[in-house]
Amino acid sequence: MKEVKLHKIIFLLVIFVFISLSQYRSLAFDTEKSSGNYVVLLHGLGRTSKSMWMLERKLANRGFSVVNLDYPSRKYSVEYLSGYLRNMIHNLCTDEKRKIHFVTHSLGGIILRCYLKENQVKNIGRIVMLSPSNQGSDLVDNFEENVFFRIATGPSGKQLGTKSSSIPNTIGPVNYEVGIITGNRSINPIYSRLIPGADDGKVSVDRSRIEGMADFLVVSHTHTFIMNSPEVIKQVIHFLEKGRFDKLRKGGGDKKIQKSK
Repeated sequence: MKEVKLHKIIFLLVIFVFISLSQYRSLAFDTEKSSGNYVVLLHGLGRTSKSMWMLERKLANRGFSVVNLDYPSRKYSVEYLSGYLRNMIHNLCTDEKRKIHFVTHSLGGIILRCYLKENQVKNIGRIVMLSPSNQGSDLVDNFEENVFFRIATGPSGKQLGTKSSSIPNTIGPVNYEVGIITGNRSINPIYSRLIPGADDGKVSVDRSRIEGMADFLVVSHTHTFIMNSPEVIKQVIHFLEKGRFDKLRKGGGDKKIQKSK
């Protein structure tokens, strides 16, 4: 009986190590095989590059040279992760004649803002942020002292509150082309009760906005799965190519889309 339990423990440990290591792997297309502009994808907190797989495929099919990064989102601070991003861009986006676009989800947008505040990118293109906590998240305010929350989100998670001293609120406005897509649908009523106004289950619609943004779009999707929406993916591509979001396509995937500045 003890031997069976030991085998189970060893098996679980192997699975845990495998999953942990997979989070630190940098995935990227062979950018030399494509002459298109770069698009760097940054997943959200506690996720991996696999969560951005559908976007990666659609963007590659469109001719972009896609760099879908994995990074240890729960292990380090936002500042450290912005340095990690700097090194990855330096190593993978080597052709200065090509623009570097970005598509981020959740925490990825805050890391990118931190990176761009400290680094000048001469060939920067356009940016689409999906469900970013640009003014912080009310959930962090409610749970930042909770030990389980700290374990689950790591150093970067506790930095995403709404206080004026939080990382999202000290980076400042953007001075580059940014389009923001956020959701107004939640599958977690408990979390939504802690968030003022419309929200996606993690971030309020209003707190996803940022001073200096070029365009803003609200879709009927949740925080967790917004990047998998076919209509959202079309809007991402449209913004990268045109610098604005498109009007709702008749018969498209999302029935409720609101556009505002």
